[in-house]
Amino acid sequence: MRKVRIGFVGVGGMGQAAHLRNYVTVEDCEVVALAELRQETGRLVARRYGVPRVYADHREMLAAERLDGVVASQPFDRHAVLLPDLYKAARYVFTEKPLAVGVKAGRRLARAAARAGCTHMVGYHKRSDPATMYAKDLLGAWKRTGEMGALKYVRILMPAGDWVANGFLGLLNAGDTGPVLEREPPLDDLRGASAGKPAWEWKGPAGEYVRFVNYYIHQVNLMRHLLGEPYRVTYADKSGVLMAVESKSGVAGVIEMTPYRTTVAWEESALVAFEKGYLELHLPAPLASNRAGTVSVYRDPGGQTPERVEPQMPWVHAMRQQAVNFVQVCRGAMKPPCDAAEAVEDLRVARDYIRLRFGT
Repeated sequence: MRKVRIGFVGVGGMGQAAHLRNYVTVEDCEVVALAELRQETGRLVARRYGVPRVYADHREMLAAERLDGVVASQPFDRHAVLLPDLYKAARYVFTEKPLAVGVKAGRRLARAAARAGCTHMVGYHKRSDPATMYAKDLLGAWKRTGEMGALKYVRILMPAGDWVANGFLGLLNAGDTGPVLEREPPLDDLRGASAGKPAWEWKGPAGEYVRFVNYYIHQVNLMRHLLGEPYRVTYADKSGVLMAVESKSGVAGVIEMTPYRTTVAWEESALVAFEKGYLELHLPAPLASNRAGTVSVYRDPGGQTPERVEPQMPWVHAMRQQAVNFVQVCRGAMKPPCDAAEAVEDLRVARDYIRLRFGT
C-alpha cells in the first residue's frame, strides 16, 4: 500500500514537539509538505525532518499538493477562522484540542466538516495512550458481561505539574515572526470576552473559561470516554478545585483540579469503580517520550481470592500512538478516537461548569 501523504499547517512548539517528530517515525506515512508563516523557521524545520516542500501559507500548500491528511497544530482560538478552508480541501484533518473557544463556534465547525465530507480528528491524545486504550477495552468487556457488577463511580485527579517533561528540547525557532492573525470572535455569553484579543487575554468569567478549556478539557473529555456516555455538571465549587458530574444513566463522577501542585512530576490518574472491583489509570506527562501510562486492575468477585493485575504496556507514548491512529483514520481503517461532533460536548460541559461556578 502506498504511504499516506500528510501536510502540516504550522510547525510551532506543539507542531514540532508533539506532532511532526512523531509523524516522521510512522512507517506507512510521509510528511510531504508544510506551511509555516515564519518562513525561515519553516525552512529550518523542513531541513531537520526531511520535509521536501515548504509553503508560505496553508492556501498555497493546499492548492499545490495532493494530500491524504492535514495536521494543523494551531492555537485553538484560530480554529474557527482556519478550519473551514481545510475542510473544503482535505478529506481528513487533525487539530489539537479543543475544537474551538466557544460552543457556538464549535457547532459551526462540526457542521461545516460534515457538509464538506471531512473527518476532523480532535487531538485528545490521552485516548491514544496504550494504557487508556487497554482500559477502555477492559471497561467495555466488564459492561458487556456484567462480571464486575454495575459501574458506580469515576474519579479523575489532575494536579498541575511538569507537563513538558523536557519535550521541547531541540525546538527550532529562527526568531522570525509572522503576521497578526484573525481570531475567533466571542460568540457565547461569558463576561470578559474581548473581540480581537487572543482568548488567553480575556478577563473575568470568560478568562477563567479559557484557562479551564486550555488546561482541563482533556479531563472533561476523558470523563466521557471512561463513562462511555454523556454527562452533565451537577456541582462546581467556588475555589475551582472540584467539579461533580452525573452521567446519562446516573453514574457519579468527579474531576479534581490541582488540589496540590508538583514541580518535576506529573500525577494524573483516574479511578473507575464497579461493584466488584476497580481499574486505576495513571497517565504520564503529555510530552513524555517512549512511555505509556500504567493500569492497575483489582477484582473481588466474592467466593474466591481477590486479585490485583498490572499489565505491562508497550514503550509507546500517547502522542506517537495518536499519529499512528490518525494515519489509520486517513486510511479508513478506524474511526477517530474523538471527532469534531463529540468535541462540541467538551465545550458545552466547560461552559456549563463556568456558569455554575460563577453564577453567570
